[in-house]
Amino acid sequence: MFEGVSVKSVDDLISALQSVGYYADRRLATAVFLAMRLQRPLLLEGEPGVGKTELAKALSAVLSRDLIRLQCYDGMEQREALYEWNYTAQLIHMRAAESAVAAKGLSSEGVATLEKEVYDVKYLISRPLLQALQAPAPGAVLLIDEVDRADQPFEAFLLEYLGEYQVTIPEMGTVKATSQPLTILTSNRTRELNDAVKRRCLYHWLDYPSRERELDIVRARVPEASEMLSAQVASMVQQLRTQPFAGAFQRAPGIAESVDWAKALVAMDTLVVDPEVMQDTAGILFKQRDDIAAMTQALAGDLLEAAAASEQDAKAGGLTPRPTPPSAASLM
Repeated sequence: MFEGVSVKSVDDLISALQSVGYYADRRLATAVFLAMRLQRPLLLEGEPGVGKTELAKALSAVLSRDLIRLQCYDGMEQREALYEWNYTAQLIHMRAAESAVAAKGLSSEGVATLEKEVYDVKYLISRPLLQALQAPAPGAVLLIDEVDRADQPFEAFLLEYLGEYQVTIPEMGTVKATSQPLTILTSNRTRELNDAVKRRCLYHWLDYPSRERELDIVRARVPEASEMLSAQVASMVQQLRTQPFAGAFQRAPGIAESVDWAKALVAMDTLVVDPEVMQDTAGILFKQRDDIAAMTQALAGDLLEAAAASEQDAKAGGLTPRPTPPSAASLM
């Protein structure tokens, strides 16, 4: 049993995540369940937009734990992840203490006391890693987001935390977790992570969802969309991720783009997507200029045909959606 809801099995976890709008497949739910049971960090790798960050948010809601997020970036320093001292407050304290003992003279014992007071915990500014370790029961959900954006020395710095749920502060010693945090690391795999980091984590590759799961997500996130529109959005985005259509674009749209596109279509009072609407709203699905330009009305027409065939397959018996090969001209 875990905090927030009763999670005694993988099925319980799947149901709990669905209750907050996150539709995890069984393999992902199993990885999360084992990370909780074994008290190990979970490393999620996958393309941008497949739901890695959203999983941490959903777990925070399901388990009734605070979400603490460490957003990684190139050049990140340890003090931004762990802690730093409030130098201004320390300086003020030192000057006040020196003034108070100036008339009597500062003995060696007084110097030692002053130094100890300067590094009191009240002058310590906790950053995400330390906040997660100091979080009261039931603990926090720590999201170390896009760890692949940080450099290799930062990965080495994380090893103590990932392996032992503790960190070392030179002026204070070792700080261990009050209540062990559930730690989720995400990576878009812009570079390969160090093996030492991977060994300390459970690992799961998070792929794009199936059409059925994506349709469930769109229904949950955009309830005002009609069933026909939701199905069309799910089918068309699936086609954009499969060949031959995927070859026309630099990056396929993620789940976040699917949801945003559905919201945009509802805002435009769209009942059924046509080639013109798809071309006009390409900036919702794609974030690259060349990809937006590649979405011609001819290509959009081919996508609509492929999506319609996919929907027919799904209605006929849940067969694997099949893309309809577009004309050569539409891919140019």
